Amino acid sequence: MKRQLNDEELIRQQLRTNPTACFEALYNRYVGKVYNRCLSITKDTEKAEDFTHDIFIRTFARLDRFQERSTFSTWLYSIAYNYCMDQIKLSNRLPVKSLDEDVTHQFVDMNESDQFEERAYYLAKALSKIATEDVTLLQMKYQQGLDINQIAKELDLNVSAVKMRLKRSREKVRRFYVQTAY
Repeated sequence: MKRQLNDEELIRQQLRTNPTACFEALYNRYVGKVYNRCLSITKDTEKAEDFTHDIFIRTFARLDRFQERSTFSTWLYSIAYNYCMDQIKLSNRLPVKSLDEDVTHQFVDMNESDQFEERAYYLAKALSKIATEDVTLLQMKYQQGLDINQIAKELDLNVSAVKMRLKRSREKVRRFYVQTAY
């Protein structure tokens, strides 16, 4: 009878040789618990499902960074908690407001590609009005997908400086976009 490997042994033995089996085993062990953690934080079944899916994608993409300083389950649960809290903070920062019917009717005749092209045009105009350093910073974050720590290291800046510059750059782009588009 073959004994079942614990999480850490499973990761050490199968991550390099059979990553699909490793991911599947870990997913099956923890999907219910991660979902319940997300549900307890969000109180929304759809968000909890989406967050659970995103958390496992993130976790598996970074599984090689697991250093066994804690158990895998502790590491996974901390990722789940932090992800949920980040999403909640993000949704609180970006409030959603409904459009008036009049505004909605202005865009009825436009198809999706036309809308995309129009937004891309206004975004490009807004980006052309800000400093090159700001554009570079935004590209590193949103096109290259670098996280704050990577950007800080690449630009030889403090993490807090990168966060503040990103915030200011986004605000500038948003302001110019609104001025140009409307």
